[in-house]
Amino acid sequence: MKTRTLGKSGLEVSALGLGCMGLSFGYGPATNKQDAIKLIQKAYELGVTFFDTAEVYGPFTNEELLGEAVEPFRNQVVVATKFGFKEGTTSKGMDSRPENIRAVAEASLKRLKTDCIDLFYQHRVDPNVPIEDVAGTVKDLIQEGKVKHFGMSEAGAKVIRKAHAVHPVTALQSEYSLWWRETETEILPTLEELGIGFVPFSPLGKGFLTGAINENTQFDSTDFRNSVPRFSEENRKANQVLVDLLKSIATEKEATPAQIALAWLLAQKPWIVPIPGTTKQHRLQENIGAASIELTANDMEAIEIAALKIKVQGDRYSVTSQKMVNR
Repeated sequence: MKTRTLGKSGLEVSALGLGCMGLSFGYGPATNKQDAIKLIQKAYELGVTFFDTAEVYGPFTNEELLGEAVEPFRNQVVVATKFGFKEGTTSKGMDSRPENIRAVAEASLKRLKTDCIDLFYQHRVDPNVPIEDVAGTVKDLIQEGKVKHFGMSEAGAKVIRKAHAVHPVTALQSEYSLWWRETETEILPTLEELGIGFVPFSPLGKGFLTGAINENTQFDSTDFRNSVPRFSEENRKANQVLVDLLKSIATEKEATPAQIALAWLLAQKPWIVPIPGTTKQHRLQENIGAASIELTANDMEAIEIAALKIKVQGDRYSVTSQKMVNR
């Protein structure tokens, strides 16, 4: 697989990474451990060198899983994890106090079976802790050799600038896909100006853009999409028009809707690295195939013209989750 560099940081990763959250958390029951390890290792065999996790995924079990899976080739891959919640639990609220950042770093290093975290993200901006203190703490961890790069997630442009002034931000991770494009207004121009890479999570719209979900789909009771307005039965039916657009382009390209959605992201900027997640090896191979699809300027224009006519229905988060997205 081709590689990309995240901004001006020099951090080189595969053009597509693997978001590991869904293997342990969020989308129903956790995947069988051995199957999950096989999937991560298969991703590496297929050229993926960028793996994303966080202490809250599980909590803690996803880091342990990833650490065990990549141990045989640890020095050949980039591992990203995150800090920023009390006791590693989202429901307990945010905590980016310097002492907690340090505690999370030490615990994550052990769970990941490594001596250095390649990319350490603040999972969500904590309104109770000055971002300068957060960036300063990560800067200290970098100087101590425990972390290599500083990242942020779902942060607004002003906060990114403040953090970047203390220590260069290597990457911002936020949601971005054909059905969530808010980042294009202010975030992407800011990242380009500052030389910061962009790592879109949910690049397939939490699975919706694959075409495998429709108005009749039943999610597991523990699947967080049950609480997402955009995934209500009514909104799924209304939003099907976006999937239909992807399907029409995919047919022309002898590809799948998911591959077109990922190829569209890759075509936006050379410093964008999406991290689709999956629990199935055939979906993993399908996603990775997107890195080989070239969308022409005409293709991109056609998608843009068609997409502008589509209004996606429903909020992307529940009211509770939205409070944690500090813009």
